[in-house]
Amino acid sequence: MPEAGEARVAIYLDFDNIVISWYDRVHGRNAYGKDRQRIAERPDDPEVTDRLRAAMIEVGAIIDYAASFGTLVLTRAYADWSSPVNAEYRSQLVARAVDLVQLFPAAAYAKNGADIRLAVDAVEDMFRLPDLTHVVIVAGDSDYVPLAQRCKRLGRYVIGVGVAGSTAKSLAAACDEFESYDSLPGVVRPPTTTSAPPAPDAAAEAPAKTKTAAKPRAKSKPAADPPPDAVDETVRAKLDEQSEATALLERALRLGHDKSGADEWLHSSAVKTHMRRMDPSFSEKALGYRSFSDFLKSRDEITELEETGHERLVRLREPAA
Repeated sequence: MPEAGEARVAIYLDFDNIVISWYDRVHGRNAYGKDRQRIAERPDDPEVTDRLRAAMIEVGAIIDYAASFGTLVLTRAYADWSSPVNAEYRSQLVARAVDLVQLFPAAAYAKNGADIRLAVDAVEDMFRLPDLTHVVIVAGDSDYVPLAQRCKRLGRYVIGVGVAGSTAKSLAAACDEFESYDSLPGVVRPPTTTSAPPAPDAAAEAPAKTKTAAKPRAKSKPAADPPPDAVDETVRAKLDEQSEATALLERALRLGHDKSGADEWLHSSAVKTHMRRMDPSFSEKALGYRSFSDFLKSRDEITELEETGHERLVRLREPAA
């Protein structure tokens, strides 16, 4: 029997969602949609194999993160496991005691195929397992918002995990806590500049230069020289994330001062907790900082810090006269 107060966790993975989202994160926007037919028809093509390998999901990182909240009671992954993309993960998932729920092709590619099955199972499990305390939803689709809200109404703590840039803000807001897959320990983040899929005529251009050793170098060139539009879009997205985080911090500090007094110092841990309540998707690690203190120090135009022993205090910097 579980001890009183022991946290018990259930994980639900919309596996197609997370795999496709990460593929697009690694190879560029809508890359999976462009490569889908080639992956289905030529799964053994070396180029296809290389692109899939570069975008492999680290399942262990997700499960280990969920386990940090308590004892894992059940872990389910929903997908068409006969698909070559998902079949690669079967042994890895089975080794981590993940229950593989088969969605047949007709349902796997239909709108809401995994969403409905996953939601029905999750609600049933909450009534079947009344001692379940935490629910981890690994997905990025806004269709899961009602499920997250229902889990909270039933008294469960809801954690969301999704790929940065592919997760609906409404889903992140519906969770008690949201973590970007990119920031999980053990996940290798893709470079900030993502490459586009090789141009269709790349192979045709290579023989014009040489038919021997230069050929592989011609294929690898697009990865080193991403299109300017892709670079600009990535840079803009990063700047937007940083400015949104700054605005969130300022709001949290102002609200903290409204309660405690305009000149009072606030505990940095309390400020972070407040920020996570306002935006569960906030993560200083996803923004590139090793700690919340580093994040605060990078915002010294709006914050003042005071460190005394193990205590870290922060307050909103007064604007210059």
